Amino acid sequence: MCGIAGLVGHPAGARQTMARMLDSIRHRGPDDEGVWEEDGACLGQRRLAIIDTSQAGHQPMESACGRYVLTMNGEIYNYRLLRAELEAGGAIAWRGHSDTEVLLETIARHGVAEALAGAKGMFALGLWDRRTRTAWLARDRMGEKPLYYSTVGGRLAFASELRALETLPGLPLDLSSAALGAYFRYGYVPAPLSIYSSANKLAPGSLLTWREGEQPRVAPYWRLADVVRAGQADRLHQPAEAVAALDRLLRDVVERQMIADVPLGVFLSGGIDSSLVAAIMQSLRGEPIRTFTLGFDSSEFNEAEHAAAVARHIGSRHTEHIVTAADAQAIAPRLGQIYDEPFADSSQIPTYLISRMACSEVKVCLTGDGGDEMFGGYVRYPGVRRLWNAMRLLPARGWFADRLEAMPLERSERSLAWLGPLARRYASRGALGPSLRRGAGWLRADSREALFEATMSYWPSPEALLADAPVATWRPEPPAFDSDIEPMLWRDTVDYLPGDILAKVDRAAMANSLETRAPLLDPDVAALAWRLVPSLKVRGHATKWIVRQLLDRYVPSALTERPKVGFTVPLHEWLTGSLRGWARELLDPVAIVRQGVLNGEAVEAAWRGLESGDSGEGPRVWSVLMFQAWQAARGRY
Repeated sequence: MCGIAGLVGHPAGARQTMARMLDSIRHRGPDDEGVWEEDGACLGQRRLAIIDTSQAGHQPMESACGRYVLTMNGEIYNYRLLRAELEAGGAIAWRGHSDTEVLLETIARHGVAEALAGAKGMFALGLWDRRTRTAWLARDRMGEKPLYYSTVGGRLAFASELRALETLPGLPLDLSSAALGAYFRYGYVPAPLSIYSSANKLAPGSLLTWREGEQPRVAPYWRLADVVRAGQADRLHQPAEAVAALDRLLRDVVERQMIADVPLGVFLSGGIDSSLVAAIMQSLRGEPIRTFTLGFDSSEFNEAEHAAAVARHIGSRHTEHIVTAADAQAIAPRLGQIYDEPFADSSQIPTYLISRMACSEVKVCLTGDGGDEMFGGYVRYPGVRRLWNAMRLLPARGWFADRLEAMPLERSERSLAWLGPLARRYASRGALGPSLRRGAGWLRADSREALFEATMSYWPSPEALLADAPVATWRPEPPAFDSDIEPMLWRDTVDYLPGDILAKVDRAAMANSLETRAPLLDPDVAALAWRLVPSLKVRGHATKWIVRQLLDRYVPSALTERPKVGFTVPLHEWLTGSLRGWARELLDPVAIVRQGVLNGEAVEAAWRGLESGDSGEGPRVWSVLMFQAWQAARGRY
């Protein structure tokens, strides 16, 4: 795990610029720094040494033939197999045993496309071909590792984080209206957009090719659609067979991802996915593994006792920290700097704190990320299905929506008590009224797809907040589906997973110089997941059915069977309590008018709703706060 940067086709002084770029991402790699420069190409890296911590793993790295130079962030988990295959094809004078060297020599022998096709891991890389003067950028299949780039002026610049590109002399830093619209709708900026018009994110599974004087070409080297079609052509129907296959595969994958020359552990929330990863990891180790969890001093949000129970059962060395309002107050002002684009998922706070706790004991942590998207873990999957089937037959839905939105909170809760358990099942944390008011907007959806989009939106109509909020299209064309669950899984995997979940974990962990690994996002796991018939994932109200069946082999169901919580935080309590002063300063109406980006009246209306008890306004207010905090961290406030 590292931070990488590169400049190609830039004028003299590239080394000085590179020094600033690398200094800005020092947190991603505190162990070593390297710069390679030659004839208009300059590559750099800040290294967090995980595999082959000696100087033999130093980057940027030249291939043995001298043709290629590589700077890479991430890990190639099947590098030992790739190394053996290379050796079977001819002798190689290895300098060390790093996965970077193996990938580089695979590229030298087989070419970039074939090497990427065979590599299983998480990575972002920049490669320079000295012979043809060609640069390549590539990002892993699921988007675990970030990669930003700019081609302004016909030159190429790239880096692991946007903050490094901000140091480039003369790079315009105008805000992208398309990115702003997407951010306020979903809470993150999706690839290939970045918050700046002058830069882009490389999309997951993509390869960029750059040659001087030519337009850069971006093309996928891997498509989730191909995986989906292959799975549809070879469906797995039998539960017992599917559980056994998943067990065998995950044991292999977890074992591969435990390869490291430094201490490692696992994030353990006590939920289904992290408990399974931790249990398998412990079963493969002869000594107790290290597990880490966070809880909250609010009992409504605290799951630490469940994680501790799982840790006792599997026999791990367990560490926990209880998050208080004081913790949130201390970290909130730093979030705009840690997340180098506006980012509104409030679970960024506990993710940062658990990373900070873990980094004092280990340099690598496995996580359960990806299980929800691969195996149908979000309650919105069965929820949207049932809600659409109910509401599509309801006449005058627009009329009902208007009345619900205008109704006082207390009255809406009383009036809709007839919905009973169904309403409360999908209510936000003991706040049925705010949940129903938010759901009023969902009644206007004219399709299942539109309803799903509405459930994912912070500001369903960003144009109410922004003067210019164009609709941007960024998702790849989906394959044909024969179920109502799989389109939602697809949408989350290509968009929400890399844009929100993986970005959150990467920035939080790397801010603490900690590497995270997600076994449930291995390409072989994805291939198996898309072979499963939907009923093996979602059955009635039960989400992630097959994963629960497998977990029962390792951990008693009594320790893990409960409603999904995740890293939900007491946002309303914090914003109206310990974080209120910080929030009001960032939402200063005079500053908002001066900036000229947001509609101050819409911001104030959301804040008044929050203070009046509408906890449903919390995510909207938080999205504005994170935008303002991001601006403040860059002197734009």
